[in-house]
Amino acid sequence: MKIAILSRGPRLYSTRRLVEAAKARGHETKVIDTLRCYMNMATAKPSINYRGNPLDDFDAVIPRIGASITFYGAAVVRQFEMMGVYSVNESVAISRSRDKLRSMQLLARRDIGLPVTGFAHTADDIPDLINMVGGAPLVVKLLEGTQGVGVVLCETRKAAESVIEAFFGIDVNIMVQEYIAEAGGADVRCFVIGDRVVAAMRRQAQPGEFRSNLHRGGSASVARISPAERRTAVAAARAMGLNVAGIDLIRSNHGPLVLEVNSSPGLEGIEEASGIDVASLVVEFIERNARRSRTRTRGSG
Repeated sequence: MKIAILSRGPRLYSTRRLVEAAKARGHETKVIDTLRCYMNMATAKPSINYRGNPLDDFDAVIPRIGASITFYGAAVVRQFEMMGVYSVNESVAISRSRDKLRSMQLLARRDIGLPVTGFAHTADDIPDLINMVGGAPLVVKLLEGTQGVGVVLCETRKAAESVIEAFFGIDVNIMVQEYIAEAGGADVRCFVIGDRVVAAMRRQAQPGEFRSNLHRGGSASVARISPAERRTAVAAARAMGLNVAGIDLIRSNHGPLVLEVNSSPGLEGIEEASGIDVASLVVEFIERNARRSRTRTRGSG
């Protein structure tokens, strides 16, 4: 097969591993800068050009779409779908997962465990919003934040009121969530491919920090997950319609709760922690499922 990898960083670990895995299995690959693609939406023959040349001979595409270019990246993936190219994660599913509020609503609709989450628009509703999530301590999250950026732990009610008022004052969309103290600054990243968790790692925040993201100094180790955690991760990916996903779970006194669904999960941390060749498993999934004009997004909403 000929596989396109949409990535702005050809030297990034995840991109390099996918290229290596595909080539090792006998496939031809090309890394394509998403923002250098430009499209012709002609009804008879939609097309994509890249650096002056048409991209018309790929069998499959692996989107590695950064959060900052979600709108344009999803449009490029959608154009490939219009051309009949199989995408391991489809444009609708990517857009769903990147909208944090929408993704929380879709997960809640499927009765998938979540931290108690509140969303409001008006400063007058702040007291009730805080009560809704069980009071302080609580977590305030920017809807557009990634890798732990824009996530604030408010340890007192007064601090929570001040932080939420500040965000409302600059017209920024936020979510407010209950703080799961028993997690101890740790979460579990489950890497889902198709209908199974192929690898899992436990991420632990460094001392004095509650965010466990590896980009923020967190440490990673292999995780043994329970059947309930496995079911929750697979159900969360299915709710978004994602074939490949990183599902972040937090362990609470009332079971596993989904913190976030990632449509372009990194490979470095999970491969190093688990010792599993996740990149090759992604390519194997494509081999089993890639068909021309096979656009069939799972999930709804």
